[in-house]
Amino acid sequence: MNEKNVFHLDDFFLETIKDPHLLKIQEKIQSGERLSREDGLMLLKTRDLHFLSYLAEGVKRARTGDKVYFVVNCHINPTNLCVLSCKFCSFYARKGDPRGYEMTVEEIFQKIDRVKERVKEIHIVGGHHPDWPFEVYVNLIRILRERYPAVNLKAYTAAEVDYFTRITRRSAKEVLIELKEAGLDTMPGGGAEVFSDRLHKLLFPGKASPERWLEVHRIAHSLGIRSNATLLFGHIETHEEIVEHLLKLRTLQDETGGFLCFVPLTFHPENNELSYIRSSSGVEDLKIVALSRLMLDNFPHIKSYWIQLGERTAQVALHYGADDLDGTIVEEKITHSAGAKTPVGLTCENLIRLIQKAGFLPVERDAYYNELVSYPQSSFSLSPSYLSGNDGFRPEFSQ
Repeated sequence: MNEKNVFHLDDFFLETIKDPHLLKIQEKIQSGERLSREDGLMLLKTRDLHFLSYLAEGVKRARTGDKVYFVVNCHINPTNLCVLSCKFCSFYARKGDPRGYEMTVEEIFQKIDRVKERVKEIHIVGGHHPDWPFEVYVNLIRILRERYPAVNLKAYTAAEVDYFTRITRRSAKEVLIELKEAGLDTMPGGGAEVFSDRLHKLLFPGKASPERWLEVHRIAHSLGIRSNATLLFGHIETHEEIVEHLLKLRTLQDETGGFLCFVPLTFHPENNELSYIRSSSGVEDLKIVALSRLMLDNFPHIKSYWIQLGERTAQVALHYGADDLDGTIVEEKITHSAGAKTPVGLTCENLIRLIQKAGFLPVERDAYYNELVSYPQSSFSLSPSYLSGNDGFRPEFSQ
């Protein structure tokens, strides 16, 4: 039984639900009973978005009240050169491709220094570089730790760690220990894609397999390295594969308790081999967010990743169970390579505005969700430019 999910349901609302299967799911959630595979499939198939929102937001509020978190972070993608050619990826470039790039340490410093006074988290992911030895990746962590000693270094997906084991012929545990000793704090959740052997063979055969991804995170958690988890949806996956993915994450979280947050990632089809696929709809995006909150009863947080969902859908997703809007980011490259039309970064003021306008309390956090500053409505001064819809506004905060 998961008492954190229990909340009061309005009797009048329940009278409007006609589907007995949905009522059974409601009863399970109300009693703290874990949802099954069949329940997950039913939630994906329902057209009753009001029901999904009601349940998922209820669970979210039972856990974190009206708080929605954000972090001052900076994304670093050191290189897009990659030995892989995943069919859904628009970011990678082969060696010799004019689109390929390699960031210097000074370029990385310049990017981080734009927010260095407040930054709490540096998020590092990139391509599987054909020539860089493992020492390059370790040294980057070491240099960043020396320059930004108080900042959480969230670096390298499980797929990248698996690649490091291949080029070093060392175990994942050995690789992770060296990275941790250099200054690694946490790991991002990317590279999971969908835990499906069918899709692994079709879309990303050279990348870490689903079982390998889970194994790397299991080892990381055993070493005290907390991490996130993701799902890439909206391409050729099935409902069954989505639910199975969530169940495998839930099982590993039962075992380790090492996941901090789950991040649903919607597929963007431009500039890759799956460009014939239409983008997922806002309805589909919201369903996945709600399903995640309801199925992953042992995950403390669900992210509404504004970079991928778009600012407006990300706001609505806060009413579908998400309690985190990610962060400032500064400059995101991977999703924008696939055609994302969102800004490459947002200011803290933008994030606070988005959360407050959605009806929630913005709370600035660190990488572990320790609360740093909250921004109640009374501390947010609406300027005339804001009221007129000018996105260039600069709100003032009371002292």
